[in-house]
Amino acid sequence: MTERLRPRDLALLATESPSTPMHNATVEIFDPGDSGFDHARLVELIADRIAFVPRYRQRLQTVPGRLANPVWVDDPDFEIGYHVRRSALPRPGDHRQLRELVARIASRPLDRTRPLWEIYFVEGLEGGRVAVLTKSHQILVDGRETVDIGQVLLDTSAEARDLGHDEWRPRGRPTALGLALDALSDSVEHPMTAVQTVRANAQSATRGVTALAHRVGGVAGALAGRSPVHGSPINRPLSQQRRYLAIPTELEVYKRIRTVHGGTINDVVLATIAGALRGWLMTRTESMAGVRTIRAMVPMSVIDDDLEATSLGTQVAGHLVNLPISEASAVVRLHQVSYSFQAHKETGRAVSARRLAGIAGFAPTTFHALGSRVAAEEARRGFHLSVTNVPGPQFPLYAAGAEMLETYPVQPLLPEHTLAVGVTSYNGGVFYGITADRDAVPDVDTLGQCLLESLDELAESASGARKRAPRGRRTGEGS
Repeated sequence: MTERLRPRDLALLATESPSTPMHNATVEIFDPGDSGFDHARLVELIADRIAFVPRYRQRLQTVPGRLANPVWVDDPDFEIGYHVRRSALPRPGDHRQLRELVARIASRPLDRTRPLWEIYFVEGLEGGRVAVLTKSHQILVDGRETVDIGQVLLDTSAEARDLGHDEWRPRGRPTALGLALDALSDSVEHPMTAVQTVRANAQSATRGVTALAHRVGGVAGALAGRSPVHGSPINRPLSQQRRYLAIPTELEVYKRIRTVHGGTINDVVLATIAGALRGWLMTRTESMAGVRTIRAMVPMSVIDDDLEATSLGTQVAGHLVNLPISEASAVVRLHQVSYSFQAHKETGRAVSARRLAGIAGFAPTTFHALGSRVAAEEARRGFHLSVTNVPGPQFPLYAAGAEMLETYPVQPLLPEHTLAVGVTSYNGGVFYGITADRDAVPDVDTLGQCLLESLDELAESASGARKRAPRGRRTGEGS
């Protein structure tokens, strides 16, 4: 019997629109060295590992009459060459060109008639480096049955494990009659299935009507000379295009700040973001528009009592924190952020960064995907910004023998959220990926500069001496 799409996944699909594609992506920078890592080798690597993520060879099949949720079926026309694509920057490609390419790829929705993922191998980066951009729909990754494909491609050693191609053959495609009979059977055996299906279909229809009403209301307001009212300067209607910013920083700076002022690395990251938002908003014509705090959704890992302590199935729960952007003191901002997380730490279910990064098979890509799912599911709680911060391993990882130097998350934008921030710590670095709406945030570079200045301000408060040392003008560095 086919596996049916779960109600929470159907709700994510209902949230998707041309201006809010619901996929996650990750940009990873590699040094091929003498490994011979190229597009052909990446295709071979994926062919070796894709058996570990069987969902990546399946697509959605709707049920006639929408009698039940869609089902997952093997794609009889699955072609790995369609999903693994080759791209290049004009040599030597710089960080700005890479960011523009990432933004364009992140703007495009995935084709729902095919398995919902793509991978791009990007050549031409300065210094002989290459980039790999993985892009997966949120409904593919649940952290238990399915992880992000980027997770299974990385090894802890330059010696690549040759697992061999599997002898996969697609199962027969179910007929329309078979799908309808299965749906009726599910409705009889599980009455809640029918209720959930009706609810999901109604939600999808209501969402379309609401979107139309918003457009009509906006036109009417413009004709009447009224400006739209929004709860925050970073909550506006979205376009279909994105901007992207990648910023590398040094983990040692965060450790030094934590040692002096207390708290956690996560607290320092969020205080840095709060300072960046404050500085950025003060450069804009609307200034801070009377806004004292930015309410952020920060997905946090918590222990799942039903699973092993070293399992990837640790739960991810949403935590709301008010980023104090009206506070002028960087140190006070840090203490306020630390205090807001105290209750979470005292539950005893919080997962430490060291423990999380030590989970066998851990890779940040899956946890970023889970975090963005939580943010989408918690959208009704009325926050302004989503921030996912994932502690990665503090040792090098490899793909087909090529060392990964940097890794940047590319988080999706929620409806009327013009910014989303992802942060990954890896092998001595802390890497920020900022996704922005192209029309609403034309000055995303200014935000990036404000982030570096915010971190400098915290570092100076801790040492009063050394300035932040740049990471050698690395390929992913923001301006």
